[in-house]
Amino acid sequence: MAARLADPDSGPEVGARFFCTAGRGLEPFLMREVRVRLQATQVEYVSGKVFFTTYSDLNMLKKLKSAERLFLLVKKQFPFNVSSISKGKIFNEMQRLINDDPESWLNAIAIWKNLLELDAEKEKLSLRGANLLKRKMGENDTIIAKKLKAEQMQATPENRKCQLERQIEEETLEQGDVLTKRDKFQEAELQNVRAKAVDTPNQDNLTFRVSCRCSGAIAKIFSAQELGRIIGIALMKQFGWKADLRNPNLEIFIHLNDIYSVMGIPVLRVPLASRAYIRAAGLRSTIAWAMASVAEIKPGAFVLDPMCGLGTILLEAAKEWPNVYYVGADVSDSQLQGACDNLKAAGLTDKIEFLKVSVIELPLPSECVDIIISDIPFGKKFKLGKDIKSILQEMERVLRCGGTVVLLLSEDHCRRLKDCGESSIPLNSKGSHTDDPGIEKCLIPEENTGTSETVSFSSEANSQESLHKMPAFGSLVPVECYQVSLGKTDAFIYKYKKSYSSGP
Repeated sequence: MAARLADPDSGPEVGARFFCTAGRGLEPFLMREVRVRLQATQVEYVSGKVFFTTYSDLNMLKKLKSAERLFLLVKKQFPFNVSSISKGKIFNEMQRLINDDPESWLNAIAIWKNLLELDAEKEKLSLRGANLLKRKMGENDTIIAKKLKAEQMQATPENRKCQLERQIEEETLEQGDVLTKRDKFQEAELQNVRAKAVDTPNQDNLTFRVSCRCSGAIAKIFSAQELGRIIGIALMKQFGWKADLRNPNLEIFIHLNDIYSVMGIPVLRVPLASRAYIRAAGLRSTIAWAMASVAEIKPGAFVLDPMCGLGTILLEAAKEWPNVYYVGADVSDSQLQGACDNLKAAGLTDKIEFLKVSVIELPLPSECVDIIISDIPFGKKFKLGKDIKSILQEMERVLRCGGTVVLLLSEDHCRRLKDCGESSIPLNSKGSHTDDPGIEKCLIPEENTGTSETVSFSSEANSQESLHKMPAFGSLVPVECYQVSLGKTDAFIYKYKKSYSSGP
């Protein structure tokens, strides 16, 4: 039983089993994040998903930065054997996912409801507190205004009656404007969340829909729509729920492939990766956050992104590590304008400074920057044979000894850097990755079961192989490498340390 509930009234104090989807290659980041941020246990992963148990409430779950979507886990089991049985038997096996263990579904619905209800109550209290504060401030302003008006009325007694009428009218308008547009929007969102959690799992008016993904052998027998119908019919027969494809109370997520069968309930309708504070999207926010987390930013540091684009990396970093001096640079007016718009939307205008300068001519003294984080633009904008070398030379110049560089590189970038670094210091020199005890711990889950162990070792092997192939560049020594997916193509997050023997 994946979802468990000891006491329906205990809320977030009861541990529940969740899983998050993640971009390929980001699983190690998400595993580390749920352990640190949520104190999660039983953490494991398969490709694209991380499973964990936590006692955290929904407010804490919303803070996950390296996840795409959050689900409450209902069931996770081995894949269906489709090689030697008929389509009818597979049909029956799928229905047994609901019929043989209805209690796990009911417990999952109860936890889901409890999470949403508690979150709605907290949101309501927060809005109430904000309105009380606003009302108190408004009352103070009203008192001051009354005193001024009283003085004016004493000065002109003949207009006292008109002024009293005007004062009453203005006070009425002030009271009517206590709830701003933002408050009304938040209240509407709150009502939607509360309405979604009203129905109990044994009520006939609970509506649902099934979202199904399938791949591998089972996809050759059933389409996703067929599988969704099979599961949907079983749920209607077992619990009396009603199907609603447009606006259901509840969504059931099912993913079937050759490695596992997973069923869950989306906790939030909006993906965690969709940041409300980013208006103009550039680099994927989860990738940007992962890069910032690799940099190990400390309070008081000077962090530079010399090719900031729309500023996504700096925004993610400043949200998580605010007590830092951030500077972004770019040569494009349109990119800098988009970065400024994002900065205002995020409320971080006092945290990040933008400069219009070239990455190969930074107006900074040598060895003044603590950390450099940057997404090196892919081949369309740079002549990599020439610029990639000059870019890293300038980064090396402004970076202090012992400082960190985190770069997102394409495969083409990596090939160019290997050519540039042939005469550089060897990997086994001071500051080499071979002596870093933290890498292996990050890449290997503490708990592995079944197929997740195979995927873990495979991911570690690919990253470590890429790391060993990448030579140092001058005094910049590679210490960590993660292969990540950007959708249609893959890239590499490389972390460099500037060694103290900075000569060639």
